[in-house]
Amino acid sequence: MMRDAALRDFAQIPDIEILTTCDKRLAPPIGAQQVLMVDITQDVWATWEQCIRVSDAVLLIAPETGGVLEKLTQLAERLNKFVLGSTASAIKLAGDKWLTYQSFISHHTPTLETYLAHALPINMEGTYVAKSRDGAGCDDMAVFEDAQSLRVWLRGREYTHIVQPYQKGDAASFSMLCKNGSAYLLSCNSQHIQIEGQRLRYNGGLMNGMHEHREAFNTLAQKIAQAMPGLGGYVGVDLIVYQGEYFVLEINPRLTTSYIALHQACGCNPAQMLLDLFYNKPFTMPVITHHKVEISLNAAALAD
Repeated sequence: MMRDAALRDFAQIPDIEILTTCDKRLAPPIGAQQVLMVDITQDVWATWEQCIRVSDAVLLIAPETGGVLEKLTQLAERLNKFVLGSTASAIKLAGDKWLTYQSFISHHTPTLETYLAHALPINMEGTYVAKSRDGAGCDDMAVFEDAQSLRVWLRGREYTHIVQPYQKGDAASFSMLCKNGSAYLLSCNSQHIQIEGQRLRYNGGLMNGMHEHREAFNTLAQKIAQAMPGLGGYVGVDLIVYQGEYFVLEINPRLTTSYIALHQACGCNPAQMLLDLFYNKPFTMPVITHHKVEISLNAAALAD
């Protein structure tokens, strides 16, 4: 859905030729002039390198998990290609929730107390959330009401996970453009997070559902961009809002699910903004709207 939204947006810009890849078992997407169909027996990294080599600019949509996004960015940087995104070093920092937490603390960004899974406090009371250091979405994440259950679940995950106290409040996110330590806020969103037993599930959200917090979100956006000047292009930030307090949880240095409805929400083409951000000096943020647009992953559809 993120890929198809990006293809729709870039296809509306004149004089651009788009090249993308697609799993051969799936129908090829529309909106690209060239689609390389990849078989499961092929070396997909060789295919990606081929695509990057013949391109002038690259937009990478990939998870941080396993360092995939960082490795792809390193490949593009090594080939001296224009990356419409964050630097590999910024992705390494933002893609690791423990390193991100250290950055939050050093730059006085409000967040939650965070522990490495292998170095938990002896006495733990209350509810806690365990999550993968480099996980995307709610992947391999669970919530526990007692420390014993938490410690049992963490066996084998001691060096791959972090633990945070469960924080009441409204799950939120904001979308922004970043470049050279500056941030340009695009939308302030509510998230639909469901707890099923111990598991957390992300079901979508409401674009601009948290618009009343725009001033506070913008302050956080500027603080994050200044702390990580290597963040570039589209960036998503997850946080919790509770009784006037804000707790930043993680930074996604890539397209997020919110991009699916961003064009509708802001009333202009985010792909054009992305190109203007990187190619125009200085960048002038266009006047955008703040429409509320529902994203439903279960229905895989959008509704105004």
